[in-house]
Amino acid sequence: MVFLHITQEEAPKNRGNRRMQRWQFRSTNTMIIRIWSSWLVHTDPEAFQFSPKGVTKLFLDIPDKTFMEFLPTFDVVVLSSGHWFAKQSVYVLNNSILGGQLWWPQEAGDMKINSLEAYAISVETAVTAISNHPNFTGLVILRSYSPDHYEGGAWNTGGSCTGKTMPVNEMVRNGFTDIMHEKQITGFQQAVKKSENSHSKLRLMDITEMFGYRPDGHPGPYRSPDPNKIIERGPNGEPPPQDCLHWCMPGPIDTWNEIVLEIIRREFEGA
Repeated sequence: MVFLHITQEEAPKNRGNRRMQRWQFRSTNTMIIRIWSSWLVHTDPEAFQFSPKGVTKLFLDIPDKTFMEFLPTFDVVVLSSGHWFAKQSVYVLNNSILGGQLWWPQEAGDMKINSLEAYAISVETAVTAISNHPNFTGLVILRSYSPDHYEGGAWNTGGSCTGKTMPVNEMVRNGFTDIMHEKQITGFQQAVKKSENSHSKLRLMDITEMFGYRPDGHPGPYRSPDPNKIIERGPNGEPPPQDCLHWCMPGPIDTWNEIVLEIIRREFEGA
């Protein structure tokens, strides 16, 4: 997250692999590590109870060991998640299947956990496990849910943010984003209560509301490297292929870097 600041002084050495990307800055003895964890909890594609092989099972009360095993070597952990909860998955809690997303057999009856509740539980599980790890005494920063800016439909039903090249003065509210943010905050607050006696520090980096005003930060059709890509609306108003979810244009993500750096500075310099 502070990658852009440091590279102004030094080009890092990439010493990572597909599982874990690592950039080493020798002059400051700093290592920036990126670990992919789509749900922050343990996942398994194998068959489990009445859920078949191939459908991802999320064990909501077990943190993802992908990052937990490296935790004692970290000083700062920045977490972000949420959007993968729209993908097909099965929710397992206390070793029982209690719900699912885009998968649920009719004969199983009513679900006890939906994707929104599963998200809150996963945040609580991951943050609690990290903060209470006996060999981790560092800083945990939870970045809040990243807003998208599809208007007129979803990503696959004609939604678009085409033409947004500047911050907007009036934000278009997204009910799903609002409730995902609410569930994330609930999970974080529960983790804080369970971590009162831990030696680590928990901080929330809430970017959801403020960056609802920045649709210009999405790549839109420019994510495609195709030199012949469609970038204008069609004759009937249909938008070009969109990406109003990811962030890779100058502006918002640079600000996120600044916020992360300031949180770290305050915690470690005591400002």
